[in-house]
Amino acid sequence: MAYKTYGDFWAARESGNLSLPAVRRIGLSDLQYALRRGLDDFWAMPSHLVFLGLIYPVAGLLLARLAVGYDALPLVFPLAAGFALLGPVAATGLYELSRRREQELETSWKDAWGVLKSPAMPSIAALGLVLMAIFVYWIYTAQTLYIWNFGYANPESPDTFLREVLTTPHGHALIVEGMFIGFLFAVFVLAISVVSFPMMLDRHVGPVTAVLTSIRATARNPVMVAMWGLIVAVGLAVGSAPFLVGLILVMPVLGHATWHLYRRMVE
Repeated sequence: MAYKTYGDFWAARESGNLSLPAVRRIGLSDLQYALRRGLDDFWAMPSHLVFLGLIYPVAGLLLARLAVGYDALPLVFPLAAGFALLGPVAATGLYELSRRREQELETSWKDAWGVLKSPAMPSIAALGLVLMAIFVYWIYTAQTLYIWNFGYANPESPDTFLREVLTTPHGHALIVEGMFIGFLFAVFVLAISVVSFPMMLDRHVGPVTAVLTSIRATARNPVMVAMWGLIVAVGLAVGSAPFLVGLILVMPVLGHATWHLYRRMVE
């Protein structure tokens, strides 16, 4: 059953009619399978063209904003890391490509935009807004941590900022606090989104059903979901290193692979 709102969910729970899709226990072989299928989808469909058109404009606008002054310099790393929180909704078009290819439909990279016409779009947009709110709160938290450790003064230069962060007690505290709190944000987003967006696209369920199923899948496969999160984090880090160029490969492969991971986890 697709629960559109939390009211529907609690009403079903009280009446004893609560019903959610069954989730499977997966293993390392399933993660490997998802990655292989994701890479296969990538080579079969030139979805990297979509990211060629999206990554560089976004990155260019961000760098242009940061070039104006150093007031946003402390937020460069939180922004770069926080974009991963929006990855599940950004990859929805890739899920659509994998879905069409799985059904042996004629597919091109242009079909990624077909998700905008899907009946699931309102649910996808609603959960996407939730992830956006989490992203904004993460940036606010990161800024608060910086002010807590360094005060309101802006860095004089990038070199000064890096030296203060890497060589002072306040900088070390900022690194530890930021990594710990960022980890909590990442775990929460991973738990509610690991299968939710593909599931909404595939079954046209409401965001509540999708999120609850995602949490159940995570609870049943905590180690495998943690490993998947680590794979995503490492992939994004490696892809971001050479001026974001690697993301042209990494992001589509991870997006396609997430669809196949959903297929392995949800019956």
